[in-house]
Amino acid sequence: MRKFLVALLIALFFIVTISKADNLSPESVEGARTVSTETAKLLFDKGYFFLDVRGLSDYRMGHVPGAYHLSVKSDFDEQKLSVIVKKDQPVVMYCNGTSCLGSSIAIEKAIGWGWTNIFYYREGIKDWNSKGYPIFAIRP
Repeated sequence: MRKFLVALLIALFFIVTISKADNLSPESVEGARTVSTETAKLLFDKGYFFLDVRGLSDYRMGHVPGAYHLSVKSDFDEQKLSVIVKKDQPVVMYCNGTSCLGSSIAIEKAIGWGWTNIFYYREGIKDWNSKGYPIFAIRP
């Protein structure tokens, strides 16, 4: 019985570990350049376009100042993206951080549509906020 319980605990550990790994965003997206929070801040200071792909309520609660919004779940498409940034212009895309797949999904779509100068800010708004960088919130 004891061996069974140990085996069960080991199996549960691996299942939890694997399921958590499946929910992490990829470390890189082919065709995009992954940037750290510090590099994202440098790009922000240089005036690069930022695109927040989270849901509207998250965006309203706080986003990188000046960031455009297109939710990858509801209104992210080629035409709307082209209104914000041209296919060869640099753009930094982000979502909630390493546990959010939204920015990697949006980047894969944009690359498929022909965008060529994308920065993948994998660490996202949570890390931006934790570093004390500016946040803009829309109050109701």
